[in-house]
Amino acid sequence: MSTPFSQHLILKGSHKPAPNAHPVEGIKKSELMNVTLRLKSGQPLPDLLDPAVQKNFKPVSRQAFAEQYGTSKEDVAVVEAFAHHEGFSIVRVEPHKRAVEIRGTITQMENAFKVSLGNYTNTEGYTFRGRTGNILIPKELEGIVEGVFGLDTRPIATAKIKMKKQPKTPPSPDVSYNPPDVARLYNFPTGATGKNQCIGIIELDGGYNTSDINSYYTSLGFSAPTLVAVSVDGAKNNPGKNVSDSDGECTLDIEVAGTIAPDATIAVYFAGNTTKSFQDGVNAAIHDTQNNPSVISISWGGPEDTSEASYYTTFDQDFQAAATMGITVCAAAGDSGSSDGETDGKVHVDYPASSPYVLGCGGTTLQANVQAGTITSEVVWNEPDNGGATGGGVSDIFPLPTYQANANVPLSPNTQQAGRGVPDVAGDADPATGYNILLGGETEPIGGTSAVAPLMAGLLARINELLGKSAGFINPVLYANPSVCRDITQGNNETVSGVDLYAAGPGWDACTGNGVPDGTKLLGILQQ
Repeated sequence: MSTPFSQHLILKGSHKPAPNAHPVEGIKKSELMNVTLRLKSGQPLPDLLDPAVQKNFKPVSRQAFAEQYGTSKEDVAVVEAFAHHEGFSIVRVEPHKRAVEIRGTITQMENAFKVSLGNYTNTEGYTFRGRTGNILIPKELEGIVEGVFGLDTRPIATAKIKMKKQPKTPPSPDVSYNPPDVARLYNFPTGATGKNQCIGIIELDGGYNTSDINSYYTSLGFSAPTLVAVSVDGAKNNPGKNVSDSDGECTLDIEVAGTIAPDATIAVYFAGNTTKSFQDGVNAAIHDTQNNPSVISISWGGPEDTSEASYYTTFDQDFQAAATMGITVCAAAGDSGSSDGETDGKVHVDYPASSPYVLGCGGTTLQANVQAGTITSEVVWNEPDNGGATGGGVSDIFPLPTYQANANVPLSPNTQQAGRGVPDVAGDADPATGYNILLGGETEPIGGTSAVAPLMAGLLARINELLGKSAGFINPVLYANPSVCRDITQGNNETVSGVDLYAAGPGWDACTGNGVPDGTKLLGILQQ
């Protein structure tokens, strides 16, 4: 007769390939580590991709969500019993986040989950803990535990920021803009400043200098912002002595979103760049009852990888939870064109922008006369000499959502299957026509789709103020009313040869989605 927790089964979707890195000696099996167990919901989340559900759905409060959809006490008790049986300490139990975090030695984790852990160093010189193959869980946890994260700490995402580089060929005349100028050019609604709103920003590395932020606001005629740094998994606001892309990312996000909605609270959630911490950071923002962000901006992501399916399954449930609570999530579509930086000769989209519950934000090159308030040209951002091109394409993980049924999303060139099309909207992202950002005491133009996610977050903060409520999951409304966007019809994001091109054209395309939102038109539709 077997004893409790002695029979093990493969955790569905947990298979992970060997790290693309060199194994190194020296892992200490007595070293302590934390792991997050993601659990099933107490009851199924509403399927907001179903038009019938969308039609009559009313967002629920964070408190109501916890009561209705949090993991049941019975399931939590089984997980706690497992933790005690294995000698783990329990760091946190958060049923509303469907999470239990445990702490133990590497040896304990290897024994409990039947994995072998080792240290690896990648080509950038970063050392991390990795594993290969499947995770096994006790039979008693089957159907309760849906994901185990933290065993493997390889980096999962990159910042979608692009600094201006010296071009190799004569480009179009370089220009740069202050974020409020772009807001005016895009007809963002006036008479709103994000008052009584909170924008949540996710950062996986780096930090900001308060002096940069305050000086930047002052230079644009605003008072210093209400800025809150939230630590997740021990990560903190940690700007380097020398400015890094991560510091630039954090500063860009705050200065773009914050000066478009200058009276909004900006809550920055600092987490680590792993599957565990990325999810923990997003969950911290979604379920934050103190700051209550109504819109979340994410400018970090990575190419979809079909190997560890549980990462996408559990993470996407978090974005579904955000939609259920009326929270809009904006994510950068990537800065490496149709390949998303991969070199396998295939096309890839960036996650989390490819989540059907997320507003995927692509990039353009914008030429405008700020004084006259007129746009002279706006095309797909594809400027290799300046370091990048907008991401976009068709997901190989998520099926075509109903709201894109009439968008003429092409089949995936990789699989010839229908999938979620990325992006949904677009905005200025070319660093050669970028945003004037104060970083390390100096002003410089910065771009990337990293800028478009906080741009849209600032817009939503204004809209939410004027609505008197959260706009929430706007994707179905956007696709039902594509005329709220100004169509971008020129350019492509080709970076992979030998595959079908993604080119801009009338209607939705895999470069700029539906186009650039006219903020006032979008407000009008959401007011109906």
